[in-house]
Amino acid sequence: MKTTPFTEKHISLGAKMHEFAGYNMPIEYTGIIDEHLTVCHAVGVFDVSHMGEFWVKGPQALPFLQKITSNDVAALTPGRVQYSCLPNEQGGIVDDLLVYQYEPQKYLLVVNAANIDKDWAWCTAHNTEGAELENASDRMAQLAVQGPRALETLQKLTSVDLSGIPYYHFTHGPLAGEADVIISNTGYTGAGGFELYFRPEAAMRIWDAVFEAGAEFGIKPIGLGARDTLRLEMGFCLYGNDLDDTTSPIEAGLGWITKFVEGKNFINRAALERQKAEGVTRRLVGFEMVDRGIPRHGYALYTADGQEEIGHVTSGTMSPLRKVGIGMGYVRPQYATPGTEISLDMRGRKLRAVVVKPPFRK
Repeated sequence: MKTTPFTEKHISLGAKMHEFAGYNMPIEYTGIIDEHLTVCHAVGVFDVSHMGEFWVKGPQALPFLQKITSNDVAALTPGRVQYSCLPNEQGGIVDDLLVYQYEPQKYLLVVNAANIDKDWAWCTAHNTEGAELENASDRMAQLAVQGPRALETLQKLTSVDLSGIPYYHFTHGPLAGEADVIISNTGYTGAGGFELYFRPEAAMRIWDAVFEAGAEFGIKPIGLGARDTLRLEMGFCLYGNDLDDTTSPIEAGLGWITKFVEGKNFINRAALERQKAEGVTRRLVGFEMVDRGIPRHGYALYTADGQEEIGHVTSGTMSPLRKVGIGMGYVRPQYATPGTEISLDMRGRKLRAVVVKPPFRK
């Protein structure tokens, strides 16, 4: 398995380790619920160095990105971040990603760890514009410092005014003795905080400094288990569960990142535009359990009377904050309205649930 600059630290701290996207990653330290609540109420640190980073540069960078991504990259200005996806020719999604505009002709794409090779092959195969592409995934480390005390923690380590970085914006500057760290007001938890990008050589110095700065706030390392429950409480999609090569952004409720603006002829635009105009045969919804039970990926969803199958669960868990089963799944459009009663097949038992609009954590 691949490792990150922090792998030995995770092991020394007693983390439960497991393979994820080809990497040896920490799943939990003190327990998923404890770690989840730490991020919601204080501050936690995630090793996300397994994520992929591609630089896109030069005069053809914007035309290339306008073609391969669904969102309107022309709307970006230096210092802004955009959530987007890579549509494929069949109406599905190659990956979802973040697009950073570093300079007018310099962008950073941050892609999912499991899709680095797939995304790189996709980008290079479709680069008929001649943009300058660089796969920097092995030369960048990343920590996500998340929670309501994240800003206070990190402000001790930098002269950059972190309160002046709006949500989905970023800057770069000194942090914890490293001269040039990308400091991004983004995250996958819904609890606020920052994502930091830096050279792998600086990894342990930054780790130690962050934990020293956050000690008074009860800072803890957080594993991938709590990362999943946190994102699900917010209704954030996970590629491989809620999104994949067969799910369209329109079906997934991502019409807001699918921009049919003039001059943006992105891959499969015509088919997705038809979907938006004519409707789709399924929609991704959130739901809460009425009966006690924990929904899991792959469970079948039924009508309220349990007689007709209408879809399937893509993500599910017991909400650590709400203490109720929550999930997301695809259903026929007529069952997608919030308040609609449905049921879930849990090993032969039909359990009641109701469609709700995420986030589940208010």
